[in-house]
This record gives sequence, structure tokens and C-alpha cells, in this order.
Amino acid sequence: MTYTPPKVWTWDAESGGKFASINRPIAGPTHDKERQVGKHPFQLYSLATPNGVKVTIMFEELLAAGHTGAEYDAWMININDGDQFGSGFVDVNPNSKIPALFDETTGSRIFESGAILLYLAEKFGAFLPSDPQARTETLNWLFWLQGSAPYLGGGFGHFYAYAPEKFEYPINRFAMEVKRQLDVLDRRLGESKFLGGDDYSIADIATFPWYGAVVQGTVYDAAEFLDTASYKNVNRWVDEIAARPAVIRGKMVNRAWGDEDGQLRERHDASDFETQTWDKIKPADAE
Repeated sequence: MTYTPPKVWTWDAESGGKFASINRPIAGPTHDKERQVGKHPFQLYSLATPNGVKVTIMFEELLAAGHTGAEYDAWMININDGDQFGSGFVDVNPNSKIPALFDETTGSRIFESGAILLYLAEKFGAFLPSDPQARTETLNWLFWLQGSAPYLGGGFGHFYAYAPEKFEYPINRFAMEVKRQLDVLDRRLGESKFLGGDDYSIADIATFPWYGAVVQGTVYDAAEFLDTASYKNVNRWVDEIAARPAVIRGKMVNRAWGDEDGQLRERHDASDFETQTWDKIKPADAE
């Protein structure tokens, strides 16, 4: 059936598919909820989606590199429950999207995952080259990801995995774009070990949670559909990053699905990875 757009669009809360309950055409809080604050310099409010995982990987990499000032509390924002519309969260991120970060040492709020990575890289002088040419190349790829990921998640992922009905045109349109993006990555990683050059950087930390998850088949279950195995250089890069201990830890934080020993719903201390995973603290009456 052909859809004819009305002259003036109006919101139908029932037409948004799987995530209809968390999307709306206006901004601002829906309820009062004070921002939670722990003991560490950084307060992170997030969920282990690809955008959230970028930041928890960055924190774990900083700590692994010896930057003790990067200790953080990670509070889980359950987007299905509308936590992102609480007044305390909206004060940190007026866009009501995860992740959001508050630096207690400066009183700075930082939102948008790319901005958070850049803020932390500059604050600690880590995972961002100081050489102007290498820095520029790294930022090229960081901002490439920030512009490309919406096609992967909001475009391909939505129509392939989450839309209430399957339509050939949008799936083909976004599959083509994701394939093109994978080819861009594969060509770059055929000439360079990492995206920014010889050294692992925030460009890799930003890109891996999106394209690594697609290649590994952990989001959208689309690896076969997109023939991701054919991108040999991307697979080499994904395997190398996935094996990093800080990446393994970062992927666990604020996670509420999958294997219970891989879910660290909140993170307030390094020892939490050993003592606070969901398999160890799950209440008897929890689902």
C-alpha cells in the first residue's frame, strides 16, 4: 500500500515499533528524579548499547594505562523505563540520549559519545596523538563514525531488525550504505593497523562497538546478510580489539542482557567485575 504523507504530520505513539514507548517529538523531562552521584571524579549515566560501550571502554582503557584519575561510577539508565527523561539526567544531557557524563572535578557536563571520548582523551593526554597530522587523521575517523553510525543503527538496524513490518526499499537502501561503510573501513584498515594510524586511539574505541558488533553478529543478527566475513581487514581489526582486556571489561558495564556473568549493571569499583556481576547479586525473585 502506498503511503501519502499528510499536509501536517502528527505523532501517533502507537506507530513506532519496538521502541515506540521511548520516542517522542518533544524534548525535556517527564518526571523529577535527582541525579545519582557516587564517590569518583566521573559520573557516567549510560547503558551498554554501542554508544554507551564506547565510553566504558575508554574509561577501562584509561585505567589500564595507569590514569588513576579516570576512576568512575557508572549508573545504568534503563531507556525502556524512561530513565533518560528524568530531570537529573536531562540536566546533564538535554537530548535525553545515553551516554551522558558529569565531571565532578570541573562541574562540566559532557554529552554525545564522541564529545565524551574527545574530552577524556584531551584531559588525560591519551589515545589521541599529539602530532598535528596524526591527530587530524584520528579525528577524521572519529567524526566519520559519528556521522556514519546513525545509518547503521537508526537506518539499517531499525528497518532490518526492529520495524514492525519488513519493507524492501528501506532495507535495501540502508544495507547498501552499511556495505559501503564497511568497504571504507576495510580499505583504510588494509593500509593502516588502526584507523588513525599505527596506534590504537579514540577513533577505534568509537568505531569498534558499532562495526565490531555487526561483524561479530551481536547486534541485528545481520552478519550473514551483510556478508561481513568478506571484509578481511575489518575482521582482523575487530579480533585484535575484542581481545583487549579493557574492551572485555568495558562491554560488561551497564549491561542488562546476555550471559549473567557478563552483566555488570552498575560499576563503582574495579573489584565489581569480580564481585558484582548479575550472576552473583541477582535477587531470587528477579527475572
